[in-house]
Amino acid sequence: MYDLQLLQPSIGNTFGALFIGATLAAFLWGITNTQILLYFQTHRGTGITFFKLVVILFWILDALHLAFIVHCIYHYLVKDHANMSALTEIVWSFKLQVIFNALITNSVHALYVHRLWTVSQGRSKVLPITMCIIVALALGVNISIVWVLYQCHLFSDLIRVEWAAYTALGTITIVDILIASSLWYHLATSHTGFSSMDSFVNKFMVYTINTGCIMSIGSVGTMIIYAVAPNNFIFLGVGFLVAKCMSTHSLRGLY
Repeated sequence: MYDLQLLQPSIGNTFGALFIGATLAAFLWGITNTQILLYFQTHRGTGITFFKLVVILFWILDALHLAFIVHCIYHYLVKDHANMSALTEIVWSFKLQVIFNALITNSVHALYVHRLWTVSQGRSKVLPITMCIIVALALGVNISIVWVLYQCHLFSDLIRVEWAAYTALGTITIVDILIASSLWYHLATSHTGFSSMDSFVNKFMVYTINTGCIMSIGSVGTMIIYAVAPNNFIFLGVGFLVAKCMSTHSLRGLY
């Protein structure tokens, strides 16, 4: 799939696609930094809280994810730009950015499950517990896929594990839909009869649905691009952006 003959005439839609994805990811990271600054300015004087720690965690994961992406691009397009054989090898930072992509995804899912648990106070915990189990299973899937990736040393090795990409993206999409649906259900059945409170609930429902749809569309779009064009890295460039969008939209819900 990613052998030397395929890479040599198509640098533009392989490593060029990664470069464009990394550039846009850096732009989104800048937006995330602005959000974090606004969050701490808005919540100054409140001491150390759970959500402040969550924001710091997201910033660290997001920053390291971008750092590994940048190193990956530097390795292929600067350090070994004229070494075609080196372009067929998977550099260590490429594998690490996949790990941090998975960590960001699972952290976002865990945050939304925490919200689901919060809005279900005084009600049955069956749905929140079920979603906790599903997110834990998704984490197990990601760990397995990362282990499979670490068995690959050349891009041509990825032909044997195409199923891993579909499994990862499919799992993310399913979990996104289930979490968004669960939150929507709990919020839709939480109307109090007070117009101000119900208005807030309705706005939060719209935000929840929009966020779930955006994340699901991103995962599905990446999967479609991979299915249509498996011999290039366009889907990886899009994957960079999906991870950054997940962080950005998650932080918006903390204000």
